Amino acid sequence: MCSWCWGFAPVAKALVEQAQAAGVELHLVVGGLRTGSGSALEPTTRRYILEHWQAVTEATGQPFRFDGALPDGFVYDTEPACRAIVTARSLAPDCAWTLVGLIQQAFYAEGRDVTQASVLVELAEQAGVPRIEFAALFDHADQHKATQADFSWVQDLGIAGFPTLLAERNGQLALLTNGYQPLSELSPLLGRWLERAACV
Repeated sequence: MCSWCWGFAPVAKALVEQAQAAGVELHLVVGGLRTGSGSALEPTTRRYILEHWQAVTEATGQPFRFDGALPDGFVYDTEPACRAIVTARSLAPDCAWTLVGLIQQAFYAEGRDVTQASVLVELAEQAGVPRIEFAALFDHADQHKATQADFSWVQDLGIAGFPTLLAERNGQLALLTNGYQPLSELSPLLGRWLERAACV
């Protein structure tokens, strides 16, 4: 539920394919951009977010549904969507990336409320995660803890902007991007990192 991450989705897909083709293991970590406030969006905050969405669509071409977006009373809490990814990651790791895309599509392009467990269960099933297992695990204490562990890992690294793409070799992390960049910039950068990794 980060608009620049939605804008980045086609770039991320291409980079994931590039890394997988090179045999690199991928790990999806959720950052917890906007979690736990519990209060509905203020009108000024709503306007600011929608202006942000407009900038993302202009820069990336990704579709947004502006009509009826962020309705009165909407609580913009990304924790449930993040926890859905963590739950999917634990049950069916190969489906987690697909679920990210489905959640983003549902929220930004279709105007669905992905803070609701019923919506997340449906999307998880579409992604290929077994529905009954997902529904049983989604609100389990272990998934809450695992989600918070992701948030803490991101915060401990000082990451405040999304999307962030890191590469790791021999325990050392390299920052490929912190924030949106086009594929034309990132694919060669990832390619160089992969070449160096192959030489080690």
